Amino acid sequence: MYRKILLDQRASALAGLGRKADSLAKVERICEEDQAQYSLEEAVSLRLNGHEYKQLRQIQEALDRLQLGEYGICLACEGPIPAKRLQALPWAKYCIPCQEKIGDGLLEERAERDE
Repeated sequence: MYRKILLDQRASALAGLGRKADSLAKVERICEEDQAQYSLEEAVSLRLNGHEYKQLRQIQEALDRLQLGEYGICLACEGPIPAKRLQALPWAKYCIPCQEKIGDGLLEERAERDE
């Protein structure tokens, strides 16, 4: 079940990145007056791409954990991540209490094993 969800999410993220790359590649010369607006739109697009790349990486890491049999296990406390959380955020690496501690700066985020 989670594998299919993650694969669908990955395909969607890849398709979105592909569309954005195509639109950036097709940009023609624009007049100087429109350059500022175009530059702002390009900066926003690149920032959004950064978020999509991060999500894509998180999805791939979740697929790797699934293959290793470690999916659904919190990387911090090694307890189970509740199914409800995984349904809402299938690439979750932490249970909610540990994620809150990371957000509050009380716990350091752990890197994936092979990074």
